[in-house]
Amino acid sequence: MLDVREPNEFQYASISNSLLIPLHQIPERLSELNKQQAIICVCHHGFRSQQAAHYLEHSGFTDLANLQGGIDAWSVHCDTSVPRY
Repeated sequence: MLDVREPNEFQYASISNSLLIPLHQIPERLSELNKQQAIICVCHHGFRSQQAAHYLEHSGFTDLANLQGGIDAWSVHCDTSVPRY
């Protein structure tokens, strides 16, 4: 999981073992991501993560997904211990 929210959002609510790289930092931190690994992009509701997935696709990444509904949907449908905001 690649979390593209801001650090304060990540501190408040996050998915275990996700990597935080805020959306605006992705271009300069591409080397931290493995093009051979599946990446699921996540943000609050799915809009920033969709932008991240498109950027990664144009940068040569192929195994990508966007978490529809973001961490808010994750909290409702997968892990209710993750706080909603």
